[in-house]
Amino acid sequence: MITLRQHAISLAAVFLALAVGVILGSGLLNDTLLSGLREDKRSQQRQIEDLNQDKNALNEKLNAASNFDATMAPRMVKDALAERKVVLITTPEADRSDVDGIAQLISTAGGSVSGRVGLTDQFTDANQGERLRTVVNSSILPAGTQLRTDAVDQGSQAGDLVGIVLQIPRDPAPPVTDEQRNTALSALRQSGFITYTDGQVAPGNLAVVVTGGGLPDDAGNKGSTVARFAAALDRRGSGTVLTGRSGSANGIAAISVTRADSSLASAASTVDDIEMASGRITTVLALREQSDGHSGRYGLGPGATSITVP
Repeated sequence: MITLRQHAISLAAVFLALAVGVILGSGLLNDTLLSGLREDKRSQQRQIEDLNQDKNALNEKLNAASNFDATMAPRMVKDALAERKVVLITTPEADRSDVDGIAQLISTAGGSVSGRVGLTDQFTDANQGERLRTVVNSSILPAGTQLRTDAVDQGSQAGDLVGIVLQIPRDPAPPVTDEQRNTALSALRQSGFITYTDGQVAPGNLAVVVTGGGLPDDAGNKGSTVARFAAALDRRGSGTVLTGRSGSANGIAAISVTRADSSLASAASTVDDIEMASGRITTVLALREQSDGHSGRYGLGPGATSITVP
């Protein structure tokens, strides 16, 4: 007959065996699991290294392509803007290197920058729209000229006025005098809407409006104001090109707004990759195309119909 003591010893032995089994089994399982995790980590590390190599190779190709474009730029744009004058207009978001780069390439193409004008934050501020329209419609409008009747918003009206005083019309028209030009520009500057240096702004045949990249969702109507400004400016001279960086063709940025509106897109040309050498070359070629009476949408962003001018 089994005593209670023997029964207790038997149960203890069983539980001890189970515990030992669990421990040994856990150890084997852990070894297997850890081994698998280590192998997964090594595999992922190899994938990361491969991706980094691919990225580096792609960057090298992009740099080589950019260097090639920069080297070939003088040949590509040679005489494209011969004897043409270009007014360079910038928004607050424009990158200085982009502005200087396009100015240099305009010169390389045989043209000249007749003046630089900067649009201020107040210019694109919806809360300043009524004040801007009041200034534009005041007595600063040169005698014998009038704003287009379809120019009703702040961007269109300001672009029309700046076009009147800073763009040389295609068709013969009574020229705006230096005094009239200075009166209009001074009023806009004193009101805080534009910036420029005295004695360094003269009219041009063409215009380039340089913007930045994308705009945040809370940017209001900044993009729309610049888009309509560029289109109105285009109608007063031989043509306007609206340029920007990567992202400028997305969301509510100026180039995106222009491309989404057929009436705007048929006026000013757009280039959405001005930070690249190819984008600056395209901007110059688009100016020439505008001078010939055509417009286009160029770059790598949404709405572009071609990388560059055919």
